[in-house]
Amino acid sequence: MDPVGPQVRDAMTVEVALSVVAAARTGHLVVCDEDGLRTGLVTLARPTAVRDSSGYTGRIRLRDIAGDFGPCASPLNTMAEAEHAMRHRPLGTLPMAEEHGSAPGVLALSR
Repeated sequence: MDPVGPQVRDAMTVEVALSVVAAARTGHLVVCDEDGLRTGLVTLARPTAVRDSSGYTGRIRLRDIAGDFGPCASPLNTMAEAEHAMRHRPLGTLPMAEEHGSAPGVLALSR
């Protein structure tokens, strides 16, 4: 599937990610790991909350807040990307996430 919205690396700082969201006029970013595989979506709310927190520094990266957005599958992921991510999870499952943050289901590897 073609990506909907800007793709960014998980090494991007929160501040730069917020600038990308603003420039793209979107409410989310597609987050990729160092290999370019899509690992999830992050909505505008999470990096905004991190930036507004008392412990914020300009060195916080998207990967530092990764527990809240990935890995997950989205309509943006290819089947190969989803399968790769599932193989690295204990039960071989992967939560689904839609563009607006809702979770319609879970993908599972067939045995």
